[in-house]
Amino acid sequence: MNRFTCKEDLIEARRTFAEHLSRQKKKVLVCAETGCVAGGSLEIFDRLKALCAERGVNCSFELGHGLEGESIGLKKSGCHGFCEMGPLVRIEPAGWLFLKVKLEDCEEILETSIIGDKPVKRLLFQQDGVIYPTQEEIPFYKKQTRLVRSHCGHTDAESIEEYIANDGYKALETALFDLSPDDICREISEAGLRGRGGGGYPAGQKWEQVKRHKETIKYVICNGDEGDPGAFMDRSIMEGDPHRMLEGMIIAGIATGAQNGYIYVRAEYPLAVKRLKIAIEQAEKYGLLGHHILGTDFSFTIKINQGAGAFVCGEGSALTASIEGNRGMPRVKPPRTVEQGLFAKPTVLNNVETFANVPIIINISAAEYRKIGTANSPGTKVFSLTGNVKSTGLIEVPMGTTLREIVFEIGGGVKDDKAFKAVQIGGPSGGCLTDEYLDLPIDFDSIKKVGAIMGSGGLVVLDETTCMVEVARFFMNFTQKESCGKCVPCREGTRAMLNILERIVSGKGEPEDIDILLDLEDTISATSLCGLGKTAGSPVVSTIKYFRDEYIAHVYDKKCPAKICQALKSISIDASLCRGCGKCSQICPVGAISGEIKKAFTIDGTKCIKCEACISTCKFNAILEE
Repeated sequence: MNRFTCKEDLIEARRTFAEHLSRQKKKVLVCAETGCVAGGSLEIFDRLKALCAERGVNCSFELGHGLEGESIGLKKSGCHGFCEMGPLVRIEPAGWLFLKVKLEDCEEILETSIIGDKPVKRLLFQQDGVIYPTQEEIPFYKKQTRLVRSHCGHTDAESIEEYIANDGYKALETALFDLSPDDICREISEAGLRGRGGGGYPAGQKWEQVKRHKETIKYVICNGDEGDPGAFMDRSIMEGDPHRMLEGMIIAGIATGAQNGYIYVRAEYPLAVKRLKIAIEQAEKYGLLGHHILGTDFSFTIKINQGAGAFVCGEGSALTASIEGNRGMPRVKPPRTVEQGLFAKPTVLNNVETFANVPIIINISAAEYRKIGTANSPGTKVFSLTGNVKSTGLIEVPMGTTLREIVFEIGGGVKDDKAFKAVQIGGPSGGCLTDEYLDLPIDFDSIKKVGAIMGSGGLVVLDETTCMVEVARFFMNFTQKESCGKCVPCREGTRAMLNILERIVSGKGEPEDIDILLDLEDTISATSLCGLGKTAGSPVVSTIKYFRDEYIAHVYDKKCPAKICQALKSISIDASLCRGCGKCSQICPVGAISGEIKKAFTIDGTKCIKCEACISTCKFNAILEE
């Protein structure tokens, strides 16, 4: 098809592409996001493609090109979410989801499920003796509500034609021809959309502030930096459904009068960058990006700016400084980004998930969107569920879903049926939620009331074997390294906190250390320039609040209750169990074990480096660790 020059061209293309999509009597969706690609999913795709050719199966690989009549649609999809079970292959319309697929499974999948009409049962999800035939029946998916990620895993991640066939760019059409900029801002405000990057600021209010400025040059920036450890929510959207995000950005441009957009994405996301480039080229080809979009006077361009992986560049002013070619460091505010953002011009800055919500709101209406989630936090939230939980991956749930539902129903409970201890929410800037908050609804306001933040959506489940002091040290180590160093409180304060925590976990903590940590956090949070410093001590404060007894044990008793901190471990030999074989002394790398054959051996604690080699060597379980 040629470039769309009017509204009618887009409507006709949507009808044509939808008709082509309907001819695919079956769809084979091979997950082609980063995790599954690392597991070999592209090789699986190529193998299925080759097998189909060998068997003469009528396959279509590009919507709207080539084959006429019915065919099998073989596609590279975005992330299905059940990441630990990859590589994943979904068969539609049956809804079968095959897990941990290997190259050698391809022939059976072809014969049984693609040519035939039966699932490969051994590749289906099984739990407690129950086989779940379809993806939607699997407990991990059953309680999810997929809005933003509804296309991920269900459509071709690199096809604008398939996006258009599924009502893609319909919201853009509405925004251009049926709504005024005031109408758009009002709709986003009435929907109650709040920024999903962590702050929860009302998106409509931000857009309205930029729209009011009389400047002729304005910008729209999408923050795809996503620096929290273990978080990959935005990456999954950029890789699996990039056009939805682009459509949201263009609509923001219409609403605010901006004609230039930037996507700031970390260079560690090469596949996301690749898919975004493809999506931008496709949108430009069809006249959905660039000059005179759909024949109107409105023009909008989007450029990609790759960040170098600095966590601080997730902060608005540091991000804009980085795009400008300067060192990514925050500045004093006001003026804020909506007043003087990129190149000192009014700027809308939202994250990937926020922009991806915009087409949904325009298509279904603000009133319908408000029916999902809570009164003050409408819609859904995408979380990265990781840690000591049975089912890990990406989940999307309505705002207000409880922690218990997420961990024990969607996540399947704590791994190895150990006791639940806490959830670290909000990444390095967040805090802990203990079992007393399992029935807390997860939304912006509820989380804030208990001293935590939602952040971009990282959820790390911790079990009874986790040392909370080490958790605090881990996040403080990350934050201290990521401090840009511009302001003294953050640069020196986080280093001082890290030094104390490292001293505590090494068995050299002092009685006053706990109070000093709290005092330092109070000063750093009150005087730092940006959100990194203001929230850097949150994991420390949170763990002291709920697990002070663990700090006391480390400081006063020189013991780690979870037996995680290496320096605080104590290894000894039970003389009543030792048979005097001497194998432990032979394997000890520092000569800390001595004794006579057929007599009980002993360990010199001053020499022992606690490598635990002796424990795994002893066949009589005579070596104890405390």
